[in-house]
Amino acid sequence: MPSLETITPAAAKTRNAAIDHLRIVLTALVVFHHVAIVYGGSGGWYWREQPNASNRLLLMFNAINQSYFMGFFFLLAGYYTPASYERKGTKQFMVDRLVRLGVPLLVYFFILSPLTIALARVSSGHTFWRGWWDMTMHREFGPGPLWFAEALLIFACAYVLWRKFRPASTSTGVATQLPGFGKLLATALVLGGVSFLVRLVIPVGKNIAWMQLGYFPCYIYLFAAGCAASRSRLLEQITFLQARPWMIVAVPAMLTLPAVIVLQLGQGSFEGGWNSHALFYALWDPLVAWGVILGLLWAARTYGSKATPLTAWLTRNAYGAYIVHPPVVVGASLAAIAWTISPLAKFALVGTASCVGSFLIATLLSTIPGARRIL
Repeated sequence: MPSLETITPAAAKTRNAAIDHLRIVLTALVVFHHVAIVYGGSGGWYWREQPNASNRLLLMFNAINQSYFMGFFFLLAGYYTPASYERKGTKQFMVDRLVRLGVPLLVYFFILSPLTIALARVSSGHTFWRGWWDMTMHREFGPGPLWFAEALLIFACAYVLWRKFRPASTSTGVATQLPGFGKLLATALVLGGVSFLVRLVIPVGKNIAWMQLGYFPCYIYLFAAGCAASRSRLLEQITFLQARPWMIVAVPAMLTLPAVIVLQLGQGSFEGGWNSHALFYALWDPLVAWGVILGLLWAARTYGSKATPLTAWLTRNAYGAYIVHPPVVVGASLAAIAWTISPLAKFALVGTASCVGSFLIATLLSTIPGARRIL
């Protein structure tokens, strides 16, 4: 393996339109994921119109999303971490992380969390403004989807410690080419096994410090993989030949989940426990994730490598949209209560409106002096 001096400098010194486009897509998927919960998908959310997991199509939409989209965020976050660290140094890097991640986390925790809960309670006849005050006084605080920022702060601290013990003068931990199919398959199986064991103690749906640690074996691996891939800009070089075998694996793997559910194969809780369903779901996650992530990296590189004015605007405001989308989703879904259309139609319309609203609000917030440094 060549030394670091012979490898292209760490990624992210210049923007890559393909990866920016993926960030936009992933942000929109987060919004639609939460809208899906409102209309019969699975998961926890502030307010729902239809019972949990009552719509099998939205249940599958959420399950497939969950297998890869947050892990993909961690992969991209890791990908840009080494360049940021080397450009800024330890002190400025940590200050930047505290500003970019810590400030939105605190704002959501103390302001947007009680606001969103109060908005959800409007459907039960409560007054919004009084409800927001009551929720604040009752300390209805939490990070909501900003658990991701909380986790990234922890990962940033871990990365700094890693660099103290593994300085940049060594090539250890640098990936110059994608591992072969066999290695990635073994990695998926090991991560699935580790996730299964973790979920024996911390099942899916149980939060520790507001984080679902049952998913974290894959998250940790993908963040570390992103860091390792940074210097060689590996994520920007994925080819169809590399992605194809995993796309072939992912498609039938996706279909096995509804088959297991509909045909009632196996037994036990998918969320965790010493049973076949929990083992199946733990292994299913990374097998689907590898195919979707590699497929999207190839597709973005092939078909989305050029920025447009619209995508440039969306890129600038994607992080802000992620931060503000929960009250937007709750407000939009409440506004659609009286619509006499199917849950799937509401999902499509409310999801689209929530995406547009979140990006527009993020744009307005970015005009506040100093906000652009955060958003």
